[in-house]
Amino acid sequence: MTAVIRFKMMEGCADLAPAKAHADDAAYDLRSRADLEAVPGRSLLVPTGLFLELPAGYEAQIRPRSGLALKHDIMLTNSPGTVDAGYRGEVGVILYNGGSGPFAIRRGDRIAQMVIARLADVELVTAETLSESGRGTGGFGSSGKQEFSTKA
Repeated sequence: MTAVIRFKMMEGCADLAPAKAHADDAAYDLRSRADLEAVPGRSLLVPTGLFLELPAGYEAQIRPRSGLALKHDIMLTNSPGTVDAGYRGEVGVILYNGGSGPFAIRRGDRIAQMVIARLADVELVTAETLSESGRGTGGFGSSGKQEFSTKA
């Protein structure tokens, strides 16, 4: 069954509507609605002009663009960002400039990707003990060195 996701664009931003470059792409491109400059070493909120109405049980994941990361050191500070079903405000993208110089963002530039995901129906239950696993508490590289205590 196909999920229907309603959206609207800010007035004057119809040309910035999310779109997939190819029919089989996983993500929709998000575009900037403003001319901005990303300063090195700082985060910047980039407006998209996009407003979503996600059904209960869905989220929109905002992810970085690999080309911006590789070519310009532009990343998302909170990657992936999450847009919850109850949020009706403008979708914004928090970009971080990890490069050594300013990065110009122009209206219409593709700045991030959006994946619509169905959420699993789960219930968290408090437990006194957890079952054993092959990995156990090994994590953060699983080198055998623990950086902090994992004992609850």
